[in-house]
Amino acid sequence: MAFDLESLAEATSGAIGALVSTTILYPLDTCKSKYQAEVRAHHQQKYRNISDVLWEAISTGQVLSLWQGLGTKNLQSFISQFIYFYGYSFFKRLYLQKSGSKTIGTKANLIVAAAAGACTVIITQPLDTASSRMQTSEFGKSKGLWKTLSEGSWHEAFDGLGISLLLTSNPSIQYTSFDQLKQRLLKRQLKEKTGTEPSPVALSAFSAFVLGAVSKCIATFLTYPAIRCKVMIQAAEYDDDDDDDDDETKTAQLKHQKTASGVLYSIWRREGLLGFYKGLEAQILKTVLSSALLLMIKEKISKTTWVLMLALRRYLFMTLTRLKSA
Repeated sequence: MAFDLESLAEATSGAIGALVSTTILYPLDTCKSKYQAEVRAHHQQKYRNISDVLWEAISTGQVLSLWQGLGTKNLQSFISQFIYFYGYSFFKRLYLQKSGSKTIGTKANLIVAAAAGACTVIITQPLDTASSRMQTSEFGKSKGLWKTLSEGSWHEAFDGLGISLLLTSNPSIQYTSFDQLKQRLLKRQLKEKTGTEPSPVALSAFSAFVLGAVSKCIATFLTYPAIRCKVMIQAAEYDDDDDDDDDETKTAQLKHQKTASGVLYSIWRREGLLGFYKGLEAQILKTVLSSALLLMIKEKISKTTWVLMLALRRYLFMTLTRLKSA
């Protein structure tokens, strides 16, 4: 019972952390996604930098549209982080129980994190696709979740699933790095407390923020080309610079654009090698802040969540005991 309860506490605190960080950084995420989704030759670009997206929203009086799709994104973020943290905690404890080890190595940690990430992606992919389409829609023209998904087939709801599975390596690297750095830091803190009364040691908010930022930075850089490909595949519209093409040609291009090879070719043809890293600065800023905030919030509320879970278990146990004795 304690095994599952601890996994549940980890999942709940992680999901709450994701919800708060997603809400705070959502306007930045919208600007980033719209900037990444555009693929045009340099002299025809609508957005030359991410600030152009923000200025468009302000100049057209659509500032509130920077939050278009927030509800869907929060739902997707909460569910995905809950599943991920629960799966990660569950598989990690299962591995330690079966192996008889007290700690988990880096390789095993990567496998556990990847397995948890793959389960998360498969379950939440339709929500991820819908939120991307809503974010990349024209300002003021975003549709609701059900209408966004119902306009296409279920196959289209899973656009970019292959790349999303590939990108499970990103959080795997991040959380493994964070976990290893955290263990080293806590061991150092325990050594400094030698001679004092034993007490639980937890990371400070600042330490969790810094470790989260560092662990995410390298993972984002290594996987960024795949990140941009996924955004383009899931984007609401095909932003093409060939305005003279007829409808049949554009339809064929759109179908081609929905494949990884089509996206890679479009980036290479219109933007060159550097196009694969277009928007990298905004991606790093958003993901580093998001993951750092998530882990910081999770660290600070995990103890409270654990206490509440124990109280709930005790209440349920006492209730069942009374019912049996009645």
